[in-house]
Amino acid sequence: FSPFPQEVVSEESEEESNGVNLMEFSDEILLHILSYVPCTDLVLNVRKTCRKLATLCLDKSLTHTVLLQKDYKVNKDKVKQLMRDIGKEIYQLNMAGCYWLPSSTIDHVTRCKNLVKLNLSGCHVTSLRLSKMLSTLQHLRSLAIDVNPGFDASQLSSECKATLSRVSELKQTLYTPSYGVVPCCTSLEKLLLYFEILDRSREGFMLSGQLMVGESNVPHYQNLRIFYARLAPGYVNQEVVRLYLAVLSDRTPENLHAFLISAPGSFAETGATKNLLDSMARNARLDALQLPKAWINGSGLLQHLKFNNPFYFSFSRCTLSGGHLIQRVINGGKDLKSLTSLNLSGCVHCLAPESLFRKAEDDIDSSILESLVVSCCNLRHLNLSAAHHHSSESIGNHLCQLLSRLKHLLSLALPVCSITDVAASVEKPPTTPNLVPQTFGRKVRIGVQAYPRNLGDQEKQKIESSVFWALMGSLRFLETLEIIGSSFSSAMPRNEPAIRNSLPPCVRAQSVGDSEVAAISQLTYLQSLTLAQLPNILTGSGLVNIGLQCQHLRTLSLANLGMMGKMVYMSALMDMLKHCKCLRDLRLEQPYFCAGAQFFQALSHCSSLQRLCIVSRSGTLQSDAVMSFMANCLEVIMCHMFMGESLTVCKNLQQSIVRSFQAERPALNVVIFPLLHEDLTEVIRDVPMRHLDEITLFKSRVAEEPPNLWW
Repeated sequence: FSPFPQEVVSEESEEESNGVNLMEFSDEILLHILSYVPCTDLVLNVRKTCRKLATLCLDKSLTHTVLLQKDYKVNKDKVKQLMRDIGKEIYQLNMAGCYWLPSSTIDHVTRCKNLVKLNLSGCHVTSLRLSKMLSTLQHLRSLAIDVNPGFDASQLSSECKATLSRVSELKQTLYTPSYGVVPCCTSLEKLLLYFEILDRSREGFMLSGQLMVGESNVPHYQNLRIFYARLAPGYVNQEVVRLYLAVLSDRTPENLHAFLISAPGSFAETGATKNLLDSMARNARLDALQLPKAWINGSGLLQHLKFNNPFYFSFSRCTLSGGHLIQRVINGGKDLKSLTSLNLSGCVHCLAPESLFRKAEDDIDSSILESLVVSCCNLRHLNLSAAHHHSSESIGNHLCQLLSRLKHLLSLALPVCSITDVAASVEKPPTTPNLVPQTFGRKVRIGVQAYPRNLGDQEKQKIESSVFWALMGSLRFLETLEIIGSSFSSAMPRNEPAIRNSLPPCVRAQSVGDSEVAAISQLTYLQSLTLAQLPNILTGSGLVNIGLQCQHLRTLSLANLGMMGKMVYMSALMDMLKHCKCLRDLRLEQPYFCAGAQFFQALSHCSSLQRLCIVSRSGTLQSDAVMSFMANCLEVIMCHMFMGESLTVCKNLQQSIVRSFQAERPALNVVIFPLLHEDLTEVIRDVPMRHLDEITLFKSRVAEEPPNLWW
């Protein structure tokens, strides 16, 4: 009996008629092709097709590392079968963000006796299950887990603690005040901490950042090389991270070379943190640095810190002036060829010689930017968003012209006002008889195409002579681009009510519109695009160019384009979507957005779409159109819509989607809720962190973290 009864005959007859036999390719080529197939498909399906593939699908190069983190079709039974078939061959297993799998799924990981790296971030794991699993993984060296309410370190067995004592890399996401497993990890070299603790419980009680008695074991940092902490908004997160830092303030590890703390808002410096920074200045030579703005502003810390071969700096939201940046960090252009990632988001004075008497809207000093570009010529990720970077009229010194020298850039974030030609910015934006005043008004029809398909020669020549067009032409390998208004604020909250009013765009940004968007279409390898608060979008014609030319586009985020009371670019957007075959994530934030039948028909052309998020104050939706879209787009597993509809309409639609599609889409996550409802923050807290962090919440993601911080 053959497990492949009709395999040989059908395979040969079909391939002979076409003149090509896939099985005649070398094993090396076939293995390369198979590396693009999800491991679950390889093991559970592809290897059953023929004998040759049955052997190749179990090759060590394909089973050594198993990535399930975005395999939204995987379920408990598939994981069980996968572990049974190849568990002993798996050395690295990534199940991050598999929130839909029941906690009992983790029990099957015990079959992977040779695991070295394991990522369970976003998975449901209890203390007892974690203890049972880790007791069998004696070779484990890298671990990522969540610490949820109810976690009890006293339930960890001695065998589990023995495994943890050998772990050198730990990523821990905290949803409750706790040390988690950190005190058990006595050999830590890399520690990543994500603090997602809310200040109030679901019942409304205030939480305390004080750790419970019995958890006060001292963390072991003596071998630590990398310390990273990212805090969500909230006082409790700050309290808890200070407890983690207390040990570091007593003695700085000798081999510490990356120290990074990302904290929103105000995170005041204390005596303990000052001692820690002083100790670092004396004893450490850093390769990566990020500190809360209050720890840098007004201090002379930077001139005392020593750097080795730095690859990442983040001075996000600091008042660091360009003069200090050049003198204290870039060190006059020395030793910065190693820098690959730089985050200056919200540093309003970073391109000015000093900040004392300067207004945020004043022109930048191009010599500072030129020094930065020359010194950091190998930059791959640069974030200059959330600031007014206005170029002067000096010829050849425009910000876009200087940035065009950075030929290695892969991701770039810029404020809208920085990309305009100086001559154009002092002129009034073009007006047409159809242009509406910048106030809220009636919605426009979406069935008529209201944008020109072909530009005149004179207009095209003018566009292609702009500095931004030249910049896009010089960065042909750019994969991620963000153009965000310097005063833009998303209406989508984090831990507070939805923002009801937005600030007007910068005056310099008033002329930025369709032609600048069209320039982006030169980026052939573009994978992720964010456009927010471009006031002079009149038709959205540039979006169609992007859809046609940027065939690798996977993530698209558009927010507050054109006049706020009108959805003026709907026709162009629908035309664009028909060409976006690789698009996986779409986020739209626009007041008065009409999510109707025509929009969803166009969106149905995006056959690879997995996640959709729409945020619209006073926006409307058609329930039947949404249901039809979900039925046609089989890959969609996330649908978040925060609109102006009533709570009843939203709940009914959400229930209908879940009832109709949950069974065949195990990872389906649906949230449809009124944007301005008082309970929105309670709804947000139940959204899986993967979706919340990657798409639902708007933020700049360029150089947000050091590259390759985790796998």
